[in-house]
Amino acid sequence: MHPCKTHRTVSWIAQILAASILAQTLFFKFTGAPESKFIFSTLGLEPWGRLLTGLLELVAVGLLLTPRWAGGGGLLSLGLMGGALLGHLTKLGLVVQDDGGLLFALAVTVFAAAALVVWLRRTELPLIGSRFANPCDR
Repeated sequence: MHPCKTHRTVSWIAQILAASILAQTLFFKFTGAPESKFIFSTLGLEPWGRLLTGLLELVAVGLLLTPRWAGGGGLLSLGLMGGALLGHLTKLGLVVQDDGGLLFALAVTVFAAAALVVWLRRTELPLIGSRFANPCDR
């Protein structure tokens, strides 16, 4: 079953927003930018945590931009951003290296967009999707 047109449109906006933010950070993670190294060193995860996070974020971008797998991309993004938010709230702080809280705000934005994608595409999720009723089908 396909969601109604409004759900599809809103989902695509959220998917593109989350994917574009995640994609922007990949350069910094894969090139070992000083900011990324600082973050993952503070978390005790440098370099493997940085590289694995970058790889998982790359996968999330691909899933978010693939209609059939967007819900899974949303779930993966929720998990990744949940970890990022936890890192900010426990070890990093809301402001990292005088960024004015930008990285924290971007993590919150991706988390919210991913949550919206998961909600709107919940019926498409493997294994559990069939348990959710799509309001557009009523």
